[in-house]
Amino acid sequence: MSTAKRVASGTTPQHVQSPHIQPPRVPETFIDVPDQRRYVLSLGVACQAVKVFDLLRFWLWPTGAPSHFTRKWMFVDFLYCIVLSWLRIPRLRYTRAVVVLQIISLWLFDGLAFGGLSVNVGAGSSWLQPGHSSEMSTSRASFPWGFLPDFGLPVSYGGKDTHLIGQHTVRMSPISTAHLNPYGETFCLHSSGSHVLIPILLNNTSPNSVRYSLTPLPSSHHSKSPGKVEYVELSAKDLRAIEQSRIEHLQLIRSAAAKKDHDEYDEYDDDDDDDTEPTSRGTLQTTQDIAYVRISKPGILRLERVLDQSNVDARLLYPNEITVVPCPRAEFTADSMAQIRDVRCATPQLLSGAGEELQFEIEIYGVPPLSLRWTRQVDSRHESFMVEGIEGAEHQHHEAHSEDDRRISSVSGQRAPTQVKVPLTVVLDALGTHTYVLESVTDALGNVAHAGQHVDSAVVASRKAVTPTPDRAAATMRSVTVLRRPGVSFKHCGPGHPASLLIGAEAPLTISTLEADSQDAPWEVSVRYDPPIEEGGKISKRYKGWTQTFKTQAERKELTLRANAPGEYTITGVHGRYCEGDVLSPETCKVIERPFPTAEIEWKKIHECSGDTGVSASLVLHGTPPFQVYYRSQRDNESPREVSKTFASSRGELTVQPERSGHYTFKFTQLSDANYKKIDLKSPAIELDVHPPPTADFVNNAHGGRGKKSISSCSGNMVNVDVELRGTAPWNIEVQIVGPKGSEIIPFSDITTARKTLPLPIPKSIDRDGGTFEIDLVSVEDAYGCRRMLSVPGIAVNVRRVLPTVKFYGKADQRHVTILDHEQAVIPLRLTGEGPWRVKYRRQEAPDRINTATLRSPNDELRVNVKGTYELLEVSDSQCPGSVVESDATYRVDHVPRPSARLSSDVQAVFERFNGSHILPPVCEGLNDHVDLDLTGRPPFQIMYNIAKDDGLGATKLLDQPTFSSIQPRTRFQLRTTEPGRVYYEVKQIGDAAYPLAKNKDAIIPRSERLLFEQQVLMRPSARFKNLNRLSYCLNDAFTAHDHADGNGVIVLEGTPPFQLQVSVRNLAASEVYSETIELHDSTWRVHLPHYSFRSIGPHQLTIESVQDASHCEQVAPDPLYRSIWVDVAETAAIIPFSRREDYCVGDIIPFQLEGTPPWTIGYRTNGKSHTQEAKISPWSVQVSQPGEFAITSVAHQQKMCKTAVTDLRYTVHALPSAQVGHGKRIVQDIHEGDQAEIVFTLIGEPPFTFTYQRAELSPRKGVQGKVLETHTVSGVTTKEYSIFSALEGTWTITSISDRYCRYPPAQQEAIEKSR
Repeated sequence: MSTAKRVASGTTPQHVQSPHIQPPRVPETFIDVPDQRRYVLSLGVACQAVKVFDLLRFWLWPTGAPSHFTRKWMFVDFLYCIVLSWLRIPRLRYTRAVVVLQIISLWLFDGLAFGGLSVNVGAGSSWLQPGHSSEMSTSRASFPWGFLPDFGLPVSYGGKDTHLIGQHTVRMSPISTAHLNPYGETFCLHSSGSHVLIPILLNNTSPNSVRYSLTPLPSSHHSKSPGKVEYVELSAKDLRAIEQSRIEHLQLIRSAAAKKDHDEYDEYDDDDDDDTEPTSRGTLQTTQDIAYVRISKPGILRLERVLDQSNVDARLLYPNEITVVPCPRAEFTADSMAQIRDVRCATPQLLSGAGEELQFEIEIYGVPPLSLRWTRQVDSRHESFMVEGIEGAEHQHHEAHSEDDRRISSVSGQRAPTQVKVPLTVVLDALGTHTYVLESVTDALGNVAHAGQHVDSAVVASRKAVTPTPDRAAATMRSVTVLRRPGVSFKHCGPGHPASLLIGAEAPLTISTLEADSQDAPWEVSVRYDPPIEEGGKISKRYKGWTQTFKTQAERKELTLRANAPGEYTITGVHGRYCEGDVLSPETCKVIERPFPTAEIEWKKIHECSGDTGVSASLVLHGTPPFQVYYRSQRDNESPREVSKTFASSRGELTVQPERSGHYTFKFTQLSDANYKKIDLKSPAIELDVHPPPTADFVNNAHGGRGKKSISSCSGNMVNVDVELRGTAPWNIEVQIVGPKGSEIIPFSDITTARKTLPLPIPKSIDRDGGTFEIDLVSVEDAYGCRRMLSVPGIAVNVRRVLPTVKFYGKADQRHVTILDHEQAVIPLRLTGEGPWRVKYRRQEAPDRINTATLRSPNDELRVNVKGTYELLEVSDSQCPGSVVESDATYRVDHVPRPSARLSSDVQAVFERFNGSHILPPVCEGLNDHVDLDLTGRPPFQIMYNIAKDDGLGATKLLDQPTFSSIQPRTRFQLRTTEPGRVYYEVKQIGDAAYPLAKNKDAIIPRSERLLFEQQVLMRPSARFKNLNRLSYCLNDAFTAHDHADGNGVIVLEGTPPFQLQVSVRNLAASEVYSETIELHDSTWRVHLPHYSFRSIGPHQLTIESVQDASHCEQVAPDPLYRSIWVDVAETAAIIPFSRREDYCVGDIIPFQLEGTPPWTIGYRTNGKSHTQEAKISPWSVQVSQPGEFAITSVAHQQKMCKTAVTDLRYTVHALPSAQVGHGKRIVQDIHEGDQAEIVFTLIGEPPFTFTYQRAELSPRKGVQGKVLETHTVSGVTTKEYSIFSALEGTWTITSISDRYCRYPPAQQEAIEKSR
């Protein structure tokens, strides 16, 4: 076990070096760090001490099952290391790698110490045999053995089958091949300092050297000889260096791609993502490998020879050569870049585009013939073009050569690279941005490169293009923007729509830019100003003309010109950043100055009989309508009042007639029109004394109203009417009374107040009989003698001489009603008069509370729900107050009483005042009992009550809430006695014919008024056996209690102690019965009858006869199933073997016949170690698992009683034979055709041997056996090693082996395996 080491002086521990170290898992405030280390190390030492003890047990007393101890200690060590790491104790904290190493070391020690792992050193077999063979363990057990490392040692693992281990596999070595450029790629060099890697696909070989030749390309088309051939030979070290450089370069590319920002995406990113290496080792077969040749010069590469590690030539596959040329390229020439402007303007009268042609020149380099792909994009429209068969000027000269020269140069790659300049003519036929991009160029060999790409000396292993850099992208792309000509005009102003200019202000003139490109912004607009022409045709001298240029802000297409002078503004021209524009209509805006509004005013006085009553003004207004006129009105010394009036036209009339007399002053102050607000007016004021004409009207009577006001008169011969007067006091007024047969005018004079109450007489006929007459105002005269006739609405007077009355309907003995307490009583009334009526009443039991009801029918009703005597107090109808008929002023309302219940006087009960409960006498469980209840109400009755019981914890539990019915006033209430305990009864609700429970569910009796009674139900005693397990005794034993913890022979008692229990023992064989009565004070009793002894063998029956407790209640009817149990009395036990064999093999089963009463306890000894086993049925068999001596020593029955010693059952157990192929290893041997392999079989056991082996075909799946090709059985082998030789391919294994005594696998197991 790992222990902590003290840190040397001057060395910082690991847990101190980290600045972000985490604290220990257990806080130091709970256990300090030294104590934590002490406890953990003490636990580790204790575990190792127990491991040493188990190791001594394993070696001194072997059990044949090493996996038990191995699994145990591997789990303990793993748990200890993980917990130690989790605790994070300083100086005991290790890195994850150290913890894993500790676990592996401890597992290796556990496997070696306890036999889970065995190291075969010096066993006579070499680890690496001739023919490149390798060996490994034959089989591995399940977890954890399958995860243990080999560490390069030939080890054999203990598993589930250690008798047939090992296998020998023979494989035929295949032919080695080498294939240059297996994927048919093309390669090119981008610059003199760059290089490419040419792949070589190797199959079944590991190259020791690679030899190739490089033939240079012709320098020009005129050169006929290719040049000197160069031969190069690469060693295995050179190949590894090339591979290492390739891997490092790929890692750099991947890291750079990972750091690239996503915002830097261009159209070539997708190609980079797809640039996966086609020669990835993940796509190769297990026998294939890839090697690379680095080429930095163009030429023809030819693979000459490939030697493997055995200096054997690999077969070279066709084709074995490839041509490497300089990479093609294409870009715009510098001259064409300088001649082309980026922005063009559209010509006049052309809206679709400029319509002109542009001439580009492209420079292309590569092996001809060449192909160029380019694209044109106009805004969102994209077009692609392809130009093929591009040749240089040398092509025409080359055609004049001989036929042989043409044939030689026409071979792919034999022509020299050439540089060609190609013209490109494009037409600017649309507005927008024209972008021309050179996409890619392809040479005669199929090498594709993006035009203008720049590649350093990095390795390019495929034909895919490389992303062009930004500094070279300009050479492959041309952009020309065709802008439309801008057009400008005035907005919201033009001929017939001049702009208005207010005096002292500015007029905003908007100039809008139409059909212009924002790229051409800002625009400069030229504007000319011409002064207005005055009357007579002369130009105004107040203003001077000018011409100015205005510039728009940024990309805004509107320009605001603020005009401060009247006249004509004309747009003369427009020019953008790049293009000159056009002036559109309207190009002229006329600005007119608007004058202030004025008014012509003429005042007139309004004169009537009383004098001047007001003024009127005639107005002639100048300006832009609508007009608003403001004038001031002042009376005497009061504050002036501002008033305004609106006129929609240029003429208007204003009339002002005050309602009060006095000295008034009127003056117009300001004028507003559509352009100007509140312009001061210089107009004369008018003063006059106003005397308004006299008028009169009834109070609260609207002027001009069509309806008449109506009043009522209930008593007296006079009626009072209020009038309101206006004008100059004092007034004289005339009032006309119009009756059904005539009229009368009554004058009133010298009225000095504006409001006056006039007393008017009622006509005699109407005063006597009642009826209706009218009152009208005839005329009014003021202090100036001005008399005016009046035509205001009059007043209708309704005279009544019969007053309203109210009374309860019914005779004196009938004015009462009885209702349910939740219903509403309807009391009939009789009323006289004109409705609606307002009645006040009260309940005599609550005289201070007055109720009011509004009634609309003379036969209406009062609705009440409280019982008592109701009394009428007052009544009034719609016109007059009335009186109450005293003799019929009261009405009685009563309630039907609710039903009730109480205990009958014949019931014997004790009333407990503390809780209001009646305590009934106790009763035994199961006996019928009842109480009588006396009920009051209207039968039939329904009674709902609660039944509760003590729950044994100091509370009560509700058992039920039943309801029962009764038709008699005295009913019998049945009590519940089925369960013992304290039972409580509570009457919750009572219903009768008037108050049925179905309609009064919410009417629950208050708890303080409920009927309560309770009763104690006494438990009846009972006795039963706790279980029905049979008891076992031997002959002549006394019937005493056995000390068993399982509860056999225990009687459970229920009731009130002490108990009187009577039991009997019946001997079935002798037909004898023994009875005994025992007094018990506990609720359980284990059968103990020391005075009774078993005198004969066979079954005995123990029965509970009766039981009584302190309550003297009759016992519960006993359960026949738990009333009695059986007792078995037996003699000594015996064991008899079925076979007389004395020799057995490990794993065999030895059967025996057992005599006696189950269960039996059999004692046996294996190699001197004693064991016991319990058997519940006969026959009984035992499986022997260890070689050596096996003997039966004893047998007992009756719960290990009646034991008998056995001395004559001894057997010899032999170990199972085993066999190994290749000394228990998994050997894989490769041979060539004509060679043979030796397969060695090792046999372990007692000769002679017989074994069976088989050869199976090689399986492509690891761990899965292939198809069996042949099977052979060898008999009579007396030696422990046997060999055969074979030149066939396959896997040899052993399937079975037999020695003198035993066979493996056993015959039964082998049959099962064959059936599978």
